[in-house]
Amino acid sequence: MAILSSMRRSRTASAVILFGTVAFVSTAGAFGACGGDRGEASAASGDTTGTVASRTPTYSFEVVQSYPHDPNAFTQGLVWHDDRLFESTGQVGQSDIREVELNTGRVIRQQDLEAPHFGEGIALLGDKLFEITWTTGKAFVYDWRTFKRTGQFTYEGEGWGLTTDGSAIIMSNGTSSLVWRDPATFAVQKTITVSDHGTPVSQLNELEWVKGEIWANIWQSEQIARIDPATGNVMGWIDLAGILPSIDRTGKEDVMNGIAYDAARDRLFVTGKLWSKLYEIKLKQRS
Repeated sequence: MAILSSMRRSRTASAVILFGTVAFVSTAGAFGACGGDRGEASAASGDTTGTVASRTPTYSFEVVQSYPHDPNAFTQGLVWHDDRLFESTGQVGQSDIREVELNTGRVIRQQDLEAPHFGEGIALLGDKLFEITWTTGKAFVYDWRTFKRTGQFTYEGEGWGLTTDGSAIIMSNGTSSLVWRDPATFAVQKTITVSDHGTPVSQLNELEWVKGEIWANIWQSEQIARIDPATGNVMGWIDLAGILPSIDRTGKEDVMNGIAYDAARDRLFVTGKLWSKLYEIKLKQRS
């Protein structure tokens, strides 16, 4: 299939800027370079107290278990709900929402998304499953038990990732902004800017609500930002570099994208576009 469409290439091109941003933010967070005048003064004088205090915690990972994942799934959203795994996929003419059997990766059921829409993130709230689209400005609503479409909304700008805090729908659009929307009308309720020590973090992609935090995949990287939903401040970085072995990579935009949290059993799952594996992981604090 045509993975790198001209539209996708434009999004990939923008990731060149992202890599600089992520590298800068992560490095600055680790070494205190974004700590302001106090950090610079402390470093210059040999006093590292300021830089240590200004570090953004970083985490590595431990793989608890790996599961099969459809290597043709251009993963856009991942959600665990009612002891079931739900996924959305992208590409015009190939987008769908699906329920997936965790242990086998088998698609139990799916609902295709018609062209010209390019499916993006999903979120479940109450009896509704919300799905947004990349550039066509449409959000679709389904009964999550049957996948029957029950409504739709229109919004301005791009749609990337989606999650919920239990009352509102939270949406990313590829910038450093997160937007809260009314699930009944999709009207904007509030917007916050995500930053790490004052530096905006852009290319926010797939989202997940985890223990009162928003976790966000950073497009075209293997970094997940842990975000304070009240302030937009990055509380930590999760470095998942190397989780998918090079032997399993295709080189066809097989980037990390997909976070699901099983709150009942405190399990965290991650995967990526066109990945043949989905991983259950545990975090290990590195610094």
